[in-house]
Amino acid sequence: MSMTLGYWDIRGLAHAIRLLLEYTDSSYEEKKYTMGDAPDYDRSQWLNEKFKLGLDFPNLPYLIDGAHKITQSNAILRYIARKHNLCGETEEEKIRVDILENQAMDVSNQLARVCYSPDFEKLKPEYLEELPTMMQHFSQFLGKRPWFVGDKITFVDFLAYDVLDLHRIFEPKCLDAFPNLKDFISRFELAHSIRLLLEYTDSSYEEKKYTMGDAPDYDRSQWLNEKFKLGLDFPN
Repeated sequence: MSMTLGYWDIRGLAHAIRLLLEYTDSSYEEKKYTMGDAPDYDRSQWLNEKFKLGLDFPNLPYLIDGAHKITQSNAILRYIARKHNLCGETEEEKIRVDILENQAMDVSNQLARVCYSPDFEKLKPEYLEELPTMMQHFSQFLGKRPWFVGDKITFVDFLAYDVLDLHRIFEPKCLDAFPNLKDFISRFELAHSIRLLLEYTDSSYEEKKYTMGDAPDYDRSQWLNEKFKLGLDFPN
């Protein structure tokens, strides 16, 4: 039986959940609720169902999977991730998962407070001043790892991608000084499509991984020494 994900018909808190459901090839359907236009922002479509779904803490987003009825976006992510062993394996990995899960939520909430504020134009310059430091913290936490926890993707990579992507939209150049974050974004965006393609074609392949140096230089010589020797039309 398919799971049901309920949320407003926007990106919001459900984006990372949708990405994780797609990545894990989960069977699900979406129940999208529409909010009315300003100034009233009519929420009756959701409110008419809110207390009829058997949710312990009725809220959006929610996930219903048979007898399991879950609210809180991170709880939903963890529930899906546990099914697919995407919560970290060692104690060190689990600690990194816990840290990034909460840090990503904090930063996402900070951005939302600015974007949804009636004082947006006043708040934006100060936020932009703080943005390089925020991104630097993410960059240092990622380091040379392919994924934020280590060599394997976990559910917090979906949260990290979401928050970094939102900041790219807010300030398109905000990642330019952090090549490891840009590489992470590219790696993440390829992960889903490549996985599906390889499964579909039943292809055998091997991966060549290049190591990046430590901050602040992020030495890329291992890749640069090969970059123009592989016969690529557009080496990248």
